[in-house]
Order: sequence, then structure tokens, then C-alpha cells
Amino acid sequence: MDKITNHFTSIEQVTGEYLRSAKSSRADNSSQASFEEILRKKQNQRSSELKFSKHASMRLEERNISLTEEQNARLEDGVAKAGKKGIKESLVMMDSLAFIVNVPNKTVVTAMDQVETQNNIFTNIDGAVII
Repeated sequence: MDKITNHFTSIEQVTGEYLRSAKSSRADNSSQASFEEILRKKQNQRSSELKFSKHASMRLEERNISLTEEQNARLEDGVAKAGKKGIKESLVMMDSLAFIVNVPNKTVVTAMDQVETQNNIFTNIDGAVII
């Protein structure tokens, strides 16, 4: 091949230049996980994680509520217990905090502290977990 003008003088040069790199890239891809395997891993990770809705995140910020890793783990445990009992919309009470959680989606819908829960009225729930 003429390096200056990129002209190939034979088909063997074209084959050597382009097909060799395509074969090696195919071999590299075969050692990687398939799309289906990656998708399943991501779905399993997401299904085990507790999410916070935009509303819940705003409430946590407004009320200066921050969860420790231990509290977050306890909250996830409470949601798992609610799921095992068939609860769809759960009140999860922990320490001086209350959370309304959509259990099938594993999503915290809202969060309240002790001041907010003084009315002791919770609507649109079908179960409660106190941890």
C-alpha cells in the first residue's frame, strides 16, 4: 500500500488491512457478556434497590432528613417484609421517621419526620411495618 495516497496495489493488501481487524474485533466481542446477560444483571440490581420518587427526595431535602446506610438497609428490610405479606402501599415507620412506600415498585413515595406525623393520619395504605 502506498502510505501517502492510501492506494492499495493488490486485493491481498485490502484483505490484510480490513478483514484482519474485523476478525479480531469479532473474537474480542465473543468473550464479552451478551446483551441479555447484561440486561438481566441490571434488572436484578434495580429490583433489589429502593428508589426515592422525586416528591420523596424533595420532602427529605425540605425536612433535612438524611438516612444513614444502616437506616437505609433497615428501610429496605421493612419494604421486603411488606412485600412478603402482600402489601402494595405500605407505611414504614423507623426511628422518628415515616415513609409511604409503593412496595411492588420499591419506591418511597413520601417521607415525614416526627413533626409531620403528629396528626397520625395516613391514607392510601394497605399495611404498615414498624421497624
